[in-house]
Amino acid sequence: MAEIDIGKHCQIDSCNQKDFLPFVCDLCSGIFCLEHRSREAHSCSEEPVKRESRTVGSSTSYPCSFQDCKGKELLPVTCPQCEKHFCLAHRHQDDHKCEKLEVQKPRMAATKQLVQKIIESKDKDKCQSKARRGAKNSATAAKVALMKLKLHAAGDKGLPQTERTYFQVYLPKGFKDSSQPMFFCSKWSVGKVVDYAASLASLKNNNNVLTAKKLRLCHPQTGEAFRMDDTLLSLLAHTETPLYNGGNVILEYLDNECTGLENVSDYVTQI
Repeated sequence: MAEIDIGKHCQIDSCNQKDFLPFVCDLCSGIFCLEHRSREAHSCSEEPVKRESRTVGSSTSYPCSFQDCKGKELLPVTCPQCEKHFCLAHRHQDDHKCEKLEVQKPRMAATKQLVQKIIESKDKDKCQSKARRGAKNSATAAKVALMKLKLHAAGDKGLPQTERTYFQVYLPKGFKDSSQPMFFCSKWSVGKVVDYAASLASLKNNNNVLTAKKLRLCHPQTGEAFRMDDTLLSLLAHTETPLYNGGNVILEYLDNECTGLENVSDYVTQI
């Protein structure tokens, strides 16, 4: 499954690090990573000019460009696509309804490729058979589990009940807790779900570092690593291998070229 090409490289020649949330200098309009975002760090050649911002005391703040939002940040948080400033709550494209938000691409080709790899592998073929036998009871089990999850799940309490999706989230191997109950907004992208789950579980998240292993959300039966731009709504509505509200998902660190979990049976036996 191909990785999405997002983010930009730092313009400092000695750095050139790719950052998924790059900073744009409001003076020279250069693009920089977190380390070189300040004018001093990248030796900005432009003189400071008067800019549209709100000042509290002696500190400059950056107001959010999202309609009716009164949030502001001490440092610029710029969308790399529309290049507008936003608060942390609206920094993702889908959160501020970015005018340059790309339409989701069909994922059937990638799914067929993954299925073909499973068929060619004997070990994965055995795991797939076990998943099919258990799939008949997944929907019923999820309804029962949903009642329990609603009592203990952690999440954003400000989300409307109608938009909440509950999962028992199984954490990476070797973590102190094997799983935690959580809930997310059904409209969120997989990328935002991963970031929020990592924050709740205090997991190390280097998804913005190009060379690091990525924290991915995986299907509990097939082991498929979901695309970061998929939404929970699309995964819940999938006709072949859907997720269930009240069901399970797996968080695991995977190499950049990896399309899913290699040993699904290790997770399936513990779920």
